Amino acid sequence: MNNDLDLTMERHKVEAEQGWREEMDIIPWIKFPAHWEVQVIPPFGNASVRFRVKLPSGRIKSVYLDTRSALGLYLTDSGDGLQPYWEVYPVQGDTGRCHKDDVDELLKMIEDES
Repeated sequence: MNNDLDLTMERHKVEAEQGWREEMDIIPWIKFPAHWEVQVIPPFGNASVRFRVKLPSGRIKSVYLDTRSALGLYLTDSGDGLQPYWEVYPVQGDTGRCHKDDVDELLKMIEDES
C-alpha cells in the first residue's frame, strides 16, 4: 500500500513539474473521420499525448504529441526555435511530423496509406 502512495506522489510531482493541466489548454481539438477507430493509450516515453488509429484497411498508425521536445526536435523555418509537434508512424515508410496546431496535416499523415 505504501508503495502505491509513493508512486502516486511521484506521479503528481511529474504532472505538476511538466504542467499537464496547463497543457490541456494548448492541445488542439481534433475531429477524427468516422471511419477511423481511435485507441487512446498512455503517454509513455515522455510524450504528452499518445493514440493509435486503425484505418479501414486495417493499417495501424501510431501518433504522439511532444510538447516539451522530449522525444525529438521540430523546428520551423520561421526561426521560432523548438516547437511542439505531432509525430505519426508510419508515413511513407518513415515518420511524419507537423506542428501541433496543423491538425489538417496531422490528419493527412494518418490517412496516408503509402
